[in-house]
Amino acid sequence: MADAQEFHDRMLSLGLARVSEAAALASARLVGRGDEKAADQAAVNAMREQLNLLDIAGVVVIGEGERDEAPMLFIGEEVGTGNGPAVDIALDPLEGTTLTAKDMPNALTVIAMAPRGSLLHAPDVYMEKLAIGPGYAVDTVTLAMSPAERVRALAKAKGGEAADITVCILERPRHEALIEEVRSTGAAIRLITDGDVAGVIHCAEAHLTGIDMYMGSGGAPEGVLAAAALKCMGGQMYGQLLFRNDDERMRAKRAGITDLDRIYTRDELVTADVIFAATGVTSGSILAGIQREPGWVTTETILMRSKTGSVRRMSYRSPVK
Repeated sequence: MADAQEFHDRMLSLGLARVSEAAALASARLVGRGDEKAADQAAVNAMREQLNLLDIAGVVVIGEGERDEAPMLFIGEEVGTGNGPAVDIALDPLEGTTLTAKDMPNALTVIAMAPRGSLLHAPDVYMEKLAIGPGYAVDTVTLAMSPAERVRALAKAKGGEAADITVCILERPRHEALIEEVRSTGAAIRLITDGDVAGVIHCAEAHLTGIDMYMGSGGAPEGVLAAAALKCMGGQMYGQLLFRNDDERMRAKRAGITDLDRIYTRDELVTADVIFAATGVTSGSILAGIQREPGWVTTETILMRSKTGSVRRMSYRSPVK
């Protein structure tokens, strides 16, 4: 019987894709309607309902917030039938609620699953992030380098000039100095308004997206989701938690983090084999958004397994109920 409880990623992967698809379909009617909360709630309800159909003993480690902040898919919530392997779940039912409400590109539903205890229990604080795609030597770029040094180091490793590098950065006032320094090297910057999981994934498909590197601070939970995707696609990522006050430090300690200054690598954020699924809500550079036609709705999902390095893209056309 013990074998039945193992993490069979191949068998679970299609079920995970159905979870992300359901969340995307639920939020479809709210694209461009200006209601972020309603779009997020629709995705949450659908994702939870589908998760509870899976034969897993799942625990949400990256979710909608702590128990007192989120009625569903809260951190620590048990999901699944309970008849299956013990797994960690990291999810963002709607990454880009603002993007969805405004019908802007790159809104996604995102979920990752790995054996119990293998996903970092990241508190809801900021994380300094740095990511590049596959094919480079370890530590080609590091968080210890200045932003300008990272650009030059990556350009050298790529066999080009700084002007050949494009960096993805979240457009926020806190990044003004970072943006100025990166541009001073001659590198280009792709600014995004939201959705830094997608921003990191862009690095892994530089030949499609034109983005070589991601840097800047954003949510730590999203950092774990991004690391899960990169573990499947290849690439390097570094993350360091940032704290603005003692309350945030206590939040990290409650999550079991003892070294508050630690710099995490991709494989320390996600320590075992992981499966990752994302479905497009609005069209972007990774996935097509939800397409409607009379009587039908179509989604595109990317489904990945780190164990095999497989990346599968699936189109799902279903009748409108």
